[in-house]
Amino acid sequence: MTRHNFFDHSQDVISVSSLNRMARDLLESGIPPIWIGGEISNLTLASSGHAYFSLKDGGAQVRCVMFRHKVSALPFRPKEGMQVELRGQVTLYEARGDFQINVGEMRSAGLGRLFEAFERLKAKLQAEGLFDTGRKRELPSHPAAIGIVTSPAAAALRDVASTLRRRMPGIPLILYPAQVQGEGSAQQIARAIQQAGERREVDVLIVCRGGGSIEDLWSFNEEIVARAMAACPIPTVSGVGHETDFTICDFVADRRAPTPTAAAELVSPNREHLAIQLEQTRRALERALSRLLTDKAQQLDFLGRRLVHPGLKLQAQRERLDALSRRLSQRVNGAFEQSRWRLQLAGSKLSRHQPDLARLAQAMQQRQARLERAKDRLLERRQQQLAQLSATLAAFNPEAVLARGYAIVQKQDGQAVKNPAELRNHEKVTLRLAEGSTEARIEHPQGAQPELPF
Repeated sequence: MTRHNFFDHSQDVISVSSLNRMARDLLESGIPPIWIGGEISNLTLASSGHAYFSLKDGGAQVRCVMFRHKVSALPFRPKEGMQVELRGQVTLYEARGDFQINVGEMRSAGLGRLFEAFERLKAKLQAEGLFDTGRKRELPSHPAAIGIVTSPAAAALRDVASTLRRRMPGIPLILYPAQVQGEGSAQQIARAIQQAGERREVDVLIVCRGGGSIEDLWSFNEEIVARAMAACPIPTVSGVGHETDFTICDFVADRRAPTPTAAAELVSPNREHLAIQLEQTRRALERALSRLLTDKAQQLDFLGRRLVHPGLKLQAQRERLDALSRRLSQRVNGAFEQSRWRLQLAGSKLSRHQPDLARLAQAMQQRQARLERAKDRLLERRQQQLAQLSATLAAFNPEAVLARGYAIVQKQDGQAVKNPAELRNHEKVTLRLAEGSTEARIEHPQGAQPELPF
């Protein structure tokens, strides 16, 4: 193996940049990304969002950098003196020749076991289909009651209650109390969810608590809570921690809210938006009713012009009857005159042919007698028809109806009333009877028609 002599001037001279680049390449290719544990020291959170710090133990320290997109994904905020475990790439910052670690992941020291348990349970439940979108239920748009599973002393309960009072104060909130942190809290949360499902007194259930570390939120990563939430017959909303916090409970729930306040907003309608929608609907109905009233008023005017007074109809029928009577009389007289003319013509012909006058005279008398009888029968039939028409006309005569004890109710303008709805309370009307008329005042049942002022 050839050894380089760095003092051999025959060798090429490289720049500092090239040296640092070679060192960086050697570090990045020779040491894969690894987990390192230590204490955060000399922490600087730059305005750009990047985090610069040293990771140290009892015997050494190393510079670290964590860029903004990685910092924003952390479930906690790095602090000076915090014991952490981080995974990163060992590299060299060429500009200053600083040996450093480019951090990709960070967790609180000792949380590796919890993260592993979290991932194992998540994979198990996902394989069973508990996270499938097909089993997610829609939240009710207008719940009659809202349930909440949390601690009575939790700030999350106050946040949810104040949000509901602001958005829709009429919706009752039912609390299913449970310890949300510490030993036995997972069993209490699961029992509270089961109790809400058994009692069926709410339309949607919020499971929530405020933010905290992964240990604080671990109750919502327990399998017993996930199973209870999956079996709950009521649509569920998970509002655990802050926006960057994720728990198993979030994946199983029908909806995940970033905060308890956001969960309350998800399950409750906005009173102001509903008021705006109601006003828009009222205006639309008002416009539709106005158009309907206008159309009906025009239709009423059209029908009013077509309406004919019964007296006018009676007069028209009387005139038609008179015309028929005149036509009948004219036809009878015409037939009689035609027969007389024919008789005279026959007599003239007879005279010219010098017939047997006595016999012809007798025949003429007989024909004349038959003609008279035919005339009488025809006149009798026409008179019978006339009597029938007169009886029919009398049946339609309002005077005949009045004679049987009925009355015609007329408004002040003489218009006949057909429907009680046309009359207002205390309105004066005229009662037309068979023998004269009288006035009356309308008294509707209480509230049936608008009142007229006296």
